[in-house]
Amino acid sequence: MIKDITIGQYFPGDSFIHNLDPRVKIVLAVLYIAFLFIIQSAAAYLFAIAVTLFLVCLTRIPLKMYLRGLKPLLFILVFTALLNVFYSSGEPLVTFWIFTITAQGIKNAIFMILRIFMLVVSTSMLTYTTSPIVLTGGLERLLSPLAKIRLPVHEFSMMMTIALRFIPTLLEETDKIMNAQKARGADFETGGLIKRAKALAPILIPLFISAFRRADDLATAMECRCYTGSAEGRTHFVEYSMSPSDYVSLVFMAVLIAAAILLNFVTVMGI
Repeated sequence: MIKDITIGQYFPGDSFIHNLDPRVKIVLAVLYIAFLFIIQSAAAYLFAIAVTLFLVCLTRIPLKMYLRGLKPLLFILVFTALLNVFYSSGEPLVTFWIFTITAQGIKNAIFMILRIFMLVVSTSMLTYTTSPIVLTGGLERLLSPLAKIRLPVHEFSMMMTIALRFIPTLLEETDKIMNAQKARGADFETGGLIKRAKALAPILIPLFISAFRRADDLATAMECRCYTGSAEGRTHFVEYSMSPSDYVSLVFMAVLIAAAILLNFVTVMGI
């Protein structure tokens, strides 16, 4: 299960989306999430699925890599679907004990699963096609106007990047600790919930120690390189500039949101 968590991973490439300005990719990701919450009809969801698959093809990253990221969320998907199935209003289809299944509940469950799927794919697309360093630079420049009111934009961007960078490292460390504990006879898969929770102690304690040690080493390395954060006069090695493909992507997203609103309107009006 740990190996299936792909958050924070970066896959180098030369695709259309890889070459977009990081600032544009961040804006597009936020707009796409807003687009997913705008759509309401079945036609709009089918349209969104087609667009999502089209964007996946543009990244040139296999779809199975995106699907791997859904495995850790399988419980959340099932739990959310059951809540929508049993606790939605509408004409009852099946009733047993305290549960009632409605057509609207089944529809809501399907829509919710599809929405979570597309949310995971869209956010994964951002980290898969953008390295942590580039993502930091793009986020810092995107939020740079907030520095005028003395908000720590650079520190915030650096903190997010370090967190994303060390997610795969900590997951790998967790996997090593679990294998070492299993070799010593630890059992993490049998017993009740309380027993399993207690069995995690031999994992969490070494993991926290390792995380603090890595953080201390990173702080020492940054100090040795004279890192000063957002000090005045600090320059950047890479200067970002918008290209025609960036403007085309923004126009495409604007058209996408307009199409979603139009599909919802057509469905509601019954045209």
